[in-house]
Amino acid sequence: MSENLDKILIGIAEDFHANISGKSKYYLEVDIGRQAEKLGYTDEKEKYGRAFAVVPLKEPLRGLKVMIDGRTFKDYAQFASGIAVPAYVARESRQPYKPYRPADSLVLNFA
Repeated sequence: MSENLDKILIGIAEDFHANISGKSKYYLEVDIGRQAEKLGYTDEKEKYGRAFAVVPLKEPLRGLKVMIDGRTFKDYAQFASGIAVPAYVARESRQPYKPYRPADSLVLNFA
């Protein structure tokens, strides 16, 4: 379990807390490795450099949008904050989580 990973994930949730809706079909992807780098966690940057957090949005953002099959996220977990991450990332966190149940079709927002 990683205290630094929890700080990264909590930071992502805090950055978007006003726009998160746990069951939305609209979402953003946030690079966990990049967030780790911003916080100065070089080990986590390397370890989670290819992992992305899913941030479900209350409403779509301006910019490019792409339809995504919800089955893409079959092995993801969702935290109480609403964000979802790959299950292997959730297992390394100290936060409670549940399986992520996305809509059949999602809309990825590029902002």
